[in-house]
Amino acid sequence: MSLIYSNIEKSDTKHLMLIENACHSHPWSEQTFLSCIGGRYFGEYANTSDETIGFYIGEYVAQEATLMDICVHPEQQGKGYGKTLLVQFIRQAKTKGAEKIWLEVRAKNISAQMLYINQGFIETGRRTGYYPSTIGYEDAIVMCLDCKNKN
Repeated sequence: MSLIYSNIEKSDTKHLMLIENACHSHPWSEQTFLSCIGGRYFGEYANTSDETIGFYIGEYVAQEATLMDICVHPEQQGKGYGKTLLVQFIRQAKTKGAEKIWLEVRAKNISAQMLYINQGFIETGRRTGYYPSTIGYEDAIVMCLDCKNKN
């Protein structure tokens, strides 16, 4: 599984929004996506030899990084690309100097939780009613990776 990573630029927004919209029941708006490019934000998208399969966006502030968004196109899910993107995000966060990495995940998204747990993240809290859902709201599980204890 050979992927080519490219830094996300504002000009990438239109084609990455197609993946964002395909992956989430309540996707980011294009304005939100654009606001998370540059400055304290960092992100990459991954290509196979013929298509963009996914991306991540992170934030780095004061030795801590937060995974803001990670998406793999639905047609490419289940092939290990999510893990590859997550490992790349962790690598980039550490390169920037992150000592801790944070994320939130929907309580019902068990496959994503397992992906994060398998990379060393631990649950540190819960945000009640954080995510909008089809009916009402869904809790977010807050997870953290201590980079000082993981190589």
